[in-house]
Amino acid sequence: MQNNIPVNIASQTGGMTAKQNRVLRNTYMLLGLTLIPTVLGAVIGMSMNFSFFAGSPAIGFIAMLAIAFGFFYAIEKTKNSAWGVAILLGFTFFMGLILSRIVGRVLGLSNGGQLIALAAGGTAVIFFGMSTLAATIKRDLTGMGKFLFIGLIMLLVAAFANIFMQIPALSIVIMVVAIGIFSAFLLFDINRIITGGETNYISATLSIYLSIYNIFANLLALLGITNSD
Repeated sequence: MQNNIPVNIASQTGGMTAKQNRVLRNTYMLLGLTLIPTVLGAVIGMSMNFSFFAGSPAIGFIAMLAIAFGFFYAIEKTKNSAWGVAILLGFTFFMGLILSRIVGRVLGLSNGGQLIALAAGGTAVIFFGMSTLAATIKRDLTGMGKFLFIGLIMLLVAAFANIFMQIPALSIVIMVVAIGIFSAFLLFDINRIITGGETNYISATLSIYLSIYNIFANLLALLGITNSD
């Protein structure tokens, strides 16, 4: 499935250079590879009952962000070498560990397997939809970046605040908004590759991976909340 995506997008854009097409192709290939350590991390995390948030959710939230930004820094410094790929895969394993908590909880529901499949299917639909839209629009969407970044900061602040407030309705709003913001990020990041704004496939993979991961995680959490007592 992954191998068909670059061909389809390239055929729709027409004006893509060989370099842009190569970056897009390598990005999707590496993106497919990142799923392996993510799934592995989730499986190991569930077997270990791993949780960053068991002791203090607030400290766990901050620690998770600190480790993630450490990975971001390392990936950026090594993005032009094979080490960049290795560190990126290490990061996706770490994200799999984080994901194990919500996956384990959803699997504990009577229809947990169906909910995970539904979340994965919904994520795939959003991904292909944003990919097609990015290829159709063709014009540079760089201007979106500032607004998306502001939205992301506000989302993180709201998520951190709700750790203390514990408002169920706000949790649902945060999940819905997160799905919307990261869907827009998908459109933005794929468009950057198509228009030549992003020329490094490791950086591109990291950006798209984060969007897909967050869309799936929030969809899964939303489905878990609405299908449980």
